[in-house]
Amino acid sequence: MKKVGIIMGSDSDLPIVQKAVDTLKSFGVPYEVHVFSAHRTPAEAKEFSVNARENGFGAIIAAAGMAAHLAGAIAANTTLPVIGIPIKSGYLNGIDALLSTVQMPSGIPVATVAIDGAVNAALLCIEIFAVTDSELAEKLDAKRKNDAANVLAKNNKIENELN
Repeated sequence: MKKVGIIMGSDSDLPIVQKAVDTLKSFGVPYEVHVFSAHRTPAEAKEFSVNARENGFGAIIAAAGMAAHLAGAIAANTTLPVIGIPIKSGYLNGIDALLSTVQMPSGIPVATVAIDGAVNAALLCIEIFAVTDSELAEKLDAKRKNDAANVLAKNNKIENELN
């Protein structure tokens, strides 16, 4: 199975990124986590991206706040799917990171999840891998059914309490 590369622009992003790590672990998807900054360590970020496919990666998650150029810098140097996580930080509470991540020019796509949306970033990687991995597809189906059952159980509780 291919690995997911998880790159964060700063170690302060780890509390959010940990949610992606935990999600990938729960599905048995291998991953590597690194701290590379698009602005402070551009050579290292580029080297990772250029070599990602040959190093066994199948998708990359890039998490960054504020200017959030990381996902775009990674995507510029690989044709692997890149999923950006805009991180809530600074005066604009993540809106700046969201806009920086989502506004990529034609030809260099970056999939973007919600501000601090690490779980969905991991799930999107898993869905990409599940296109050719039936075991992962079954695990995704089971998760969706379990999630639905949890919502319906909460509905029943509320109905019984309030109706």
